[in-house]
Amino acid sequence: MKIRAGIAGVVLSLGLAAPVAAGPFEDGIAAYRRGDYPAAMGLLRPLADQGNASAQSYLGFMHLYGRGVPQDDAAAVSWFQKAADQGNADAQNNLGFMYQNGRGVPQDDAAAVSWFQKAADQGNADAQYRLGFMYQNGHGVPQDDASAASWVQKAADQGNALAQHTLGFMYQNGRGVPQDDAAAIGWFSKAADQGYAPAQVNLGLTYVNGRGVPQDYATAVSWFQKAADQGYAPAQVNLGLMYANGRGLPQDYVAAHMWFNLAAAGGLKEALTSRDLVAAKMTPEQIAEAEKRFAEWRRGGPIL
Repeated sequence: MKIRAGIAGVVLSLGLAAPVAAGPFEDGIAAYRRGDYPAAMGLLRPLADQGNASAQSYLGFMHLYGRGVPQDDAAAVSWFQKAADQGNADAQNNLGFMYQNGRGVPQDDAAAVSWFQKAADQGNADAQYRLGFMYQNGHGVPQDDASAASWVQKAADQGNALAQHTLGFMYQNGRGVPQDDAAAIGWFSKAADQGYAPAQVNLGLTYVNGRGVPQDYATAVSWFQKAADQGYAPAQVNLGLMYANGRGLPQDYVAAHMWFNLAAAGGLKEALTSRDLVAAKMTPEQIAEAEKRFAEWRRGGPIL
């Protein structure tokens, strides 16, 4: 099995403002933050009914994820729309997400781009990243790597980890920007330092391949470990391969078997092939130990 690269995920916007003077809205946000969703709904719903855009945006988010109310995409869209129409950037971004994914509305990339653009123009980093993604993939707009890089850069400069990771990929592959391994490593590092697992994997890969840095298996293992400990399956299979081949650490078939099992349980079924190849070199006692470690990890997290 080949070492696997990390793939970016998605997030939605939820404005969590800094503490201010107490009031119904602030009390509602405090209740939301501590996970008391029924109390948050009781405080925010009257404000939303009165036209408070921030409260409307929160209600959309709560309906989307079923927090304090039954999960309801259509209701989420309705509240996001009310807030977006008032210019709330978080709601505009989230409404774009709903159109992009056909959640509560018919799937419509052009509508998604329109809402992402409105939020991005207000400086919303999530929307800037999403707008860059749409340009990168030609969804709702003509495919344009230069525009993609421009919007992703804006989000990355605000500290958005997904954007930093994507910008690293763009520099690594010369998409919309000049090919530059050093710049790619810099952006992967920023995202990895925030704990973003796909960036940790790709940063590890630069050390495996010696691309833009001296080849260093031990450093690669360190980054794979950070992502694997988060339960990220591509990192787990990569870490298994490093153990199986004794790269950056002593060869350890028991550890490799465990990591391959974890990767397979996380959705990478092809990891079972690598597990079985390793198992053919192990004693029954070693396999039993690997299965024990796998079960312990699944119950309580990292054990190595």
